[in-house]
Amino acid sequence: MLGREVALGLIRRGHRVTAFQRSDAKALKASLGEQGRERLHQHRGDLTDPDAVRRALEDADAVVHLAAKVSVSGPWEEYEQANVRGTRVLLQLARRAGVRDVVYVSSPSVSHAGSAFMGQGNEPAEPDAARGSYARSKAYGERLALEADGEDFRVGVVRPHLVWGPGDTQLVERILERAARGGLPLLDQGAALIDSTYVTNAADAIVRCLERIEQAHGRPLVVTNGEPRTVGELLGGMCRAAGVPEPTRRVPSSLARLAGRVIEKVWERRPGEDEPPMTEFLAEQLSTAHWFDQRQTREVLDWTPEVSIDAGMERLREYYRG
Repeated sequence: MLGREVALGLIRRGHRVTAFQRSDAKALKASLGEQGRERLHQHRGDLTDPDAVRRALEDADAVVHLAAKVSVSGPWEEYEQANVRGTRVLLQLARRAGVRDVVYVSSPSVSHAGSAFMGQGNEPAEPDAARGSYARSKAYGERLALEADGEDFRVGVVRPHLVWGPGDTQLVERILERAARGGLPLLDQGAALIDSTYVTNAADAIVRCLERIEQAHGRPLVVTNGEPRTVGELLGGMCRAAGVPEPTRRVPSSLARLAGRVIEKVWERRPGEDEPPMTEFLAEQLSTAHWFDQRQTREVLDWTPEVSIDAGMERLREYYRG
């Protein structure tokens, strides 16, 4: 979803875009007119395959790196392969190919050690303190990206927080599926205050980072809508937009964290087809405040989000009505 919107934004600005991914970008092509489709080229492959990456980088002068394993479960080796080794391969080959500018898409979770974020800015990535394999692997990837930064190879880092929107299978669809079967509890009354980012706002910020790479390179920038809402409000809004019953079951966060720890151990031995219903990391995310100071991000990128949370919910409602 986010990659599609970034590619659309670049194509609409007149750029020629190569999409490097594991499958054809059918949704992206469907969003483009004939002229836009002429500016889109596709390569299929894996980030850890140097030959495939090298072919995708031919004639490129900039890279936006969004590919990652995104999940709350699974063996560390899978995260390390995609999010650390893949990032290393891409950075090395991009430099050799003569690419000048790179935007690495990270996550605020790279600096989350379990305590609340309440107005913090752009804290450094801490792999050893990061919670869960996804956050730890992204923290290592971000460090690689920033270590590669220099005047002749400029690397900007954008950390969009909790991206959502129509067609989202990572967050919105999982929330709706669990809510529909009564498996989505509100931890501590759903009172934790959190930031989120509507998808087109996140994409615009990533494109702005590329356009303003001279000002933005060499430091991480957290991106959000800047409209903190409670977990209960956000989950309820998404459920109402799709006509799914809102979550009403309330569970203490301490109990959810304990249950998540146990479920993770069971999942390691007997993994299910989907992600586990609860993990310790997920319980933390649903019960801990996460909202960020956006002043530096907006100043460096010369950017403000165009779509409010309420307007995004209305777009989500129109999507499900369709």
